[in-house]
Amino acid sequence: MIGFDTNLLVRFFTQDDPAQCRQTDEIMRSLSAADPAWVSLAVLLELVWVLTWIYRVDRPGIVRVLDDLIDRREFTIEQLDTVQEALRLFRKGKAEFADCMIAASARAAGCTKTVTFDRIAARDAGMELIA
Repeated sequence: MIGFDTNLLVRFFTQDDPAQCRQTDEIMRSLSAADPAWVSLAVLLELVWVLTWIYRVDRPGIVRVLDDLIDRREFTIEQLDTVQEALRLFRKGKAEFADCMIAASARAAGCTKTVTFDRIAARDAGMELIA
Protein backbone atom coordinates (compact mmCIF):
# COMPACT_ATOMS: atom_id res chain seq x y z
CA MET A 1 0.00 0.00 0.00
CA ILE A 2 1.13 3.53 -0.75
CA GLY A 3 -0.07 6.77 0.79
CA PHE A 4 -1.61 9.44 -1.40
CA ASP A 5 -1.00 13.12 -0.84
CA THR A 6 -3.74 15.60 -1.62
CA ASN A 7 -2.14 16.88 -4.80
CA LEU A 8 -2.44 13.48 -6.51
CA LEU A 9 -6.16 13.37 -5.80
CA VAL A 10 -6.53 16.96 -6.98
CA ARG A 11 -4.81 16.04 -10.25
CA PHE A 12 -6.96 12.91 -10.58
CA PHE A 13 -10.26 14.72 -10.08
CA THR A 14 -9.48 18.01 -11.87
CA GLN A 15 -7.23 16.77 -14.69
CA ASP A 16 -5.70 20.27 -14.69
CA ASP A 17 -2.00 19.60 -15.27
CA PRO A 18 -1.25 17.29 -18.21
CA ALA A 19 2.19 16.15 -17.05
CA GLN A 20 1.19 15.52 -13.43
CA CYS A 21 -2.09 13.93 -14.53
CA ARG A 22 -0.21 11.42 -16.69
CA GLN A 23 1.94 10.49 -13.69
CA THR A 24 -1.11 10.27 -11.43
CA ASP A 25 -2.97 8.13 -13.98
CA GLU A 26 0.03 5.80 -14.18
CA ILE A 27 0.03 5.39 -10.41
CA MET A 28 -3.74 4.87 -10.44
CA ARG A 29 -3.36 2.04 -12.97
CA SER A 30 -0.94 0.30 -10.58
CA LEU A 31 -3.49 0.25 -7.73
CA SER A 32 -5.96 -2.52 -6.98
CA ALA A 33 -8.20 -3.75 -4.19
CA ALA A 34 -5.34 -6.02 -3.15
CA ASP A 35 -2.78 -3.20 -3.31
CA PRO A 36 -4.65 0.06 -2.64
CA ALA A 37 -3.61 3.61 -1.86
CA TRP A 38 -4.12 4.99 1.66
CA VAL A 39 -6.12 8.23 1.94
CA SER A 40 -5.89 9.87 5.34
CA LEU A 41 -8.46 12.11 6.99
CA ALA A 42 -6.07 15.03 6.60
CA VAL A 43 -5.90 14.42 2.84
CA LEU A 44 -9.70 14.27 2.59
CA LEU A 45 -10.11 17.53 4.49
CA GLU A 46 -7.45 19.23 2.40
CA LEU A 47 -8.94 17.84 -0.83
CA VAL A 48 -12.36 19.27 -0.01
CA TRP A 49 -10.81 22.62 0.92
CA VAL A 50 -8.78 22.83 -2.31
CA LEU A 51 -11.68 21.80 -4.52
CA THR A 52 -14.04 24.23 -2.78
CA TRP A 53 -11.86 27.32 -2.48
CA ILE A 54 -9.34 26.99 -5.31
CA TYR A 55 -11.36 25.14 -7.97
CA ARG A 56 -14.79 26.50 -6.89
CA VAL A 57 -16.42 23.04 -6.94
CA ASP A 58 -19.95 23.35 -5.59
CA ARG A 59 -21.44 21.25 -2.78
CA PRO A 60 -23.01 18.63 -5.10
CA GLY A 61 -19.66 18.35 -6.88
CA ILE A 62 -17.85 17.77 -3.59
CA VAL A 63 -20.38 15.06 -2.70
CA ARG A 64 -19.76 13.37 -6.08
CA VAL A 65 -15.97 13.46 -5.57
CA LEU A 66 -16.22 12.00 -2.05
CA ASP A 67 -18.72 9.35 -3.15
CA ASP A 68 -16.43 8.38 -6.02
CA LEU A 69 -13.41 8.19 -3.75
CA ILE A 70 -15.23 6.09 -1.14
CA ASP A 71 -16.62 3.72 -3.78
CA ARG A 72 -13.25 2.99 -5.39
CA ARG A 73 -11.78 -0.32 -4.35
CA GLU A 74 -8.26 0.93 -5.08
CA PHE A 75 -8.40 3.31 -2.09
CA THR A 76 -8.41 2.60 1.62
CA ILE A 77 -9.96 5.51 3.46
CA GLU A 78 -8.89 6.19 7.04
CA GLN A 79 -11.82 5.79 9.45
CA LEU A 80 -14.21 5.05 6.59
CA ASP A 81 -17.30 4.76 8.82
CA THR A 82 -16.62 8.18 10.30
CA VAL A 83 -16.03 9.69 6.86
CA GLN A 84 -19.33 8.22 5.65
CA GLU A 85 -21.13 9.73 8.65
CA ALA A 86 -19.51 13.12 7.96
CA LEU A 87 -20.57 12.88 4.33
CA ARG A 88 -24.14 12.06 5.42
CA LEU A 89 -24.19 15.21 7.56
CA PHE A 90 -22.63 17.27 4.76
CA ARG A 91 -25.24 16.07 2.27
CA LYS A 92 -28.22 17.06 4.38
CA GLY A 93 -27.16 20.49 5.62
CA LYS A 94 -25.08 23.57 5.04
CA ALA A 95 -22.20 22.87 7.44
CA GLU A 96 -18.75 22.66 5.90
CA PHE A 97 -17.30 19.18 5.43
CA ALA A 98 -14.59 19.85 8.03
CA ASP A 99 -17.24 20.66 10.62
CA CYS A 100 -19.14 17.50 9.72
CA MET A 101 -15.90 15.53 10.07
CA ILE A 102 -15.19 17.10 13.47
CA ALA A 103 -18.65 16.19 14.73
CA ALA A 104 -18.55 12.65 13.32
CA SER A 105 -15.02 12.05 14.69
CA ALA A 106 -16.05 13.24 18.14
CA ARG A 107 -19.06 10.88 18.12
CA ALA A 108 -16.88 8.00 16.96
CA ALA A 109 -14.48 8.76 19.84
CA GLY A 110 -17.35 8.52 22.33
CA CYS A 111 -17.89 12.21 22.98
CA THR A 112 -21.35 13.03 24.27
CA LYS A 113 -21.28 16.37 22.45
CA THR A 114 -19.09 18.72 20.48
CA VAL A 115 -19.36 22.37 21.46
CA THR A 116 -18.99 25.25 19.04
CA PHE A 117 -19.62 28.94 18.45
CA ASP A 118 -20.54 28.13 14.81
CA ARG A 119 -24.33 28.33 14.38
CA ILE A 120 -24.36 26.37 11.12
CA ALA A 121 -22.18 23.59 12.54
CA ALA A 122 -24.48 23.40 15.55
CA ARG A 123 -27.61 23.24 13.42
CA ASP A 124 -26.40 20.97 10.60
CA ALA A 125 -23.52 18.91 12.01
CA GLY A 126 -25.14 18.17 15.35
CA MET A 127 -22.80 20.20 17.53
CA GLU A 128 -23.95 22.12 20.60
CA LEU A 129 -23.95 25.88 20.26
CA ILE A 130 -22.32 27.89 23.02
CA ALA A 131 -24.36 31.09 23.21
